[in-house]
Amino acid sequence: MTDQGFILSPSLLSSDFSRLHEELAALEQAGLQWAHWDVMDGHFVPNITFGAPVIAKCRARSSLFFDVHLMIEQPEAYLDDFVRAGADLICVHAEASRHLERVVSRIQELGAKPAVALNPHTPLNVLEYVLPRLDMVLVMSVNPGFGGQRFIPFSLKKVRDLKNMIEHRKSKALIQVDGGVDLDNTKAIVDSGADVLVSGSAFFGHPPYARRRQQFKEAVQADSSG
Repeated sequence: MTDQGFILSPSLLSSDFSRLHEELAALEQAGLQWAHWDVMDGHFVPNITFGAPVIAKCRARSSLFFDVHLMIEQPEAYLDDFVRAGADLICVHAEASRHLERVVSRIQELGAKPAVALNPHTPLNVLEYVLPRLDMVLVMSVNPGFGGQRFIPFSLKKVRDLKNMIEHRKSKALIQVDGGVDLDNTKAIVDSGADVLVSGSAFFGHPPYARRRQQFKEAVQADSSG
C-alpha cells in the first residue's frame, strides 16, 4: 500500500486523450503507481471511450499498474484482448456478467488480477461466492458512464459493510471506490475502509500532478478531531 495507507488511481477518463502517453509519463514522474482505465462500450453505459488497441499502445510506453475497469456488456468476450493489451487488473461489473464466477476464473487463467464492480444499487450479497477469488471489489459511488458526478453518500456505509464482509471471510480483496472522489470526501472514504481511490476530474483538473497527489495524502492525514 502507498500514499499513507491508500492507493490513488487517477482515472484517465479525465485526462487529455490526445496525449495519453504523455499523461501516463506525467503520472509516473509525480510518483503515482496506478492508472485507471474506464472502458465504455455505449451499451452498458452511454459513452464510448478506450479499446484494447489504445491500452496496448500506451502499455508499451508505461510501467504503471494498469487498472482496467470494463463498463461493457458481455465482458467475457473481450478478456483475452485486454490482457494481451497489458491490463494488470481487470474489473468487470456484476450486473453485466451472467456467469460471474466463470469470468473471474478466466481473468485468473489469463494471468491478470480479477475484480468485480458493483453499481450503487447492487447489494453486496452478489459477491458471496466469488469474494475469495477476487483481488479487488470496486464500489461505484456514482452511477457509471460519466465523469464529474457527485459522490453518493450511502456509499460510505456500503464500503464499511464490505470491509466487514472481507474481514469476516478472511479475503485478500482490496476495496476501490470510484465516483465523485475529491479532497473533501477522501478522508471519510479511507476511514470507512477503502484501499484504492479513483479520482478523475478532481485529480487531472488540478495540475501539477505531484502537488495534487500530495494534497490527497494530506486530506487523509488531516486531523478531524476539532
